[in-house]
Amino acid sequence: MKILVLNCGSSSIKYKLFEMESKEVVAQGGIEKIGMKGSFLKFTLPDGQKVMLEGEILEHRAGIEYILGVLLSEKYGCIKSLDEIHAVGHRVVHGGERFNTSVLITEEVIDMLNECIELAPLHNPPNLKGIYAIQELMPDTPQVGVFDTAFHQTMPDYAYMYGIPYSLYEKYGIRRYGFHGTSHRYVSRRACEFLGVPYEEQRIITAHIGNGGSVTAIKNGKSIDTSMGMTPVEGLIMGTRSGDVDPGVISYIMEKEHMGTKGISTLLNKFSGVLGISGISSDMREIEAGIENGNKRAILAMNTYNYRIRKYVGSYAAVLGGVDILVFTGGVGENQAVTRSDVCKNMEFMGIEIDEELNASVRAKEVVISKPSSKVKVVIIPTDEELTIAKDTVEIFRQHHG
Repeated sequence: MKILVLNCGSSSIKYKLFEMESKEVVAQGGIEKIGMKGSFLKFTLPDGQKVMLEGEILEHRAGIEYILGVLLSEKYGCIKSLDEIHAVGHRVVHGGERFNTSVLITEEVIDMLNECIELAPLHNPPNLKGIYAIQELMPDTPQVGVFDTAFHQTMPDYAYMYGIPYSLYEKYGIRRYGFHGTSHRYVSRRACEFLGVPYEEQRIITAHIGNGGSVTAIKNGKSIDTSMGMTPVEGLIMGTRSGDVDPGVISYIMEKEHMGTKGISTLLNKFSGVLGISGISSDMREIEAGIENGNKRAILAMNTYNYRIRKYVGSYAAVLGGVDILVFTGGVGENQAVTRSDVCKNMEFMGIEIDEELNASVRAKEVVISKPSSKVKVVIIPTDEELTIAKDTVEIFRQHHG
């Protein structure tokens, strides 16, 4: 059974085609710069060879058509007919309060997704474009929506409410929703399988840290709190996003810099975070290089970034009443030893003892990096959101098609 997973961003489409019996990825790649000059499709062949095809890709439908063409092509393809794809799974960023689980996409679901656009104006429209494109190009193929927000719908009301007039929550759905749910769900469950412990009996903190980042508190298999909010700007300091900011600061900047709502949103989303503090880059590899050269602002950016993660880990230990497992995942979580080390420093009082030597030597593989004496198991689990989306898609396909 073959499942195609699509992740449509504002100017990009990532895809993976899975053979579900073996969980094997038979094709994967992505399109960048949709609607811009120099757009291209880049993909990896089964032998690991990377191929790049340049072409004018003006919108998402053309991009998806291009991807399907490559999957069918004699030179690079792996299927003879689109009928070999049993279903298509889509990553959908915001499901609001309506979706607490993955769903079969129907016209009614599409209407609800359109209603959620206000909550994620940058993310949901391209997600919908991917759904419309498949409807046109593969009209008989079932589609499934897997939501970034769904896993966090188990948060109690006191964890998701903001301290604003309740009428605004009733009117506009203003509350914390959280994101990266598919990743937090996958790595928390996978960590328990890896450690051989029952998922439904653990207190887990998952740190998904990359260019975007969030920390989640998971108790007995359910998300009870998470650092991102109504939008993905809240919480940790990220590559270009500010994370937590005193709301008073926002109105102050708007006044001083004569900025409107669009301007301040761009400032907090695109020009803040690690990039904003360092003035160098949002890429942690470049920040590390800056630190080696003694760049003070690079050092400050790294320290502030790591400190914010540590602060959330500490607060979630309080929320959970203790911790059994701490999971690092995402581009930075899997690859950057210095961040893992900083987050776990002087945490012995909480039962966290990290093996510094082991931590410094590992990247992007499933491994325990805490000492045998550590009460809390600290693990690296590379995330696999696409496989999770594919598994959900199979499950929902089977529910509806026997």
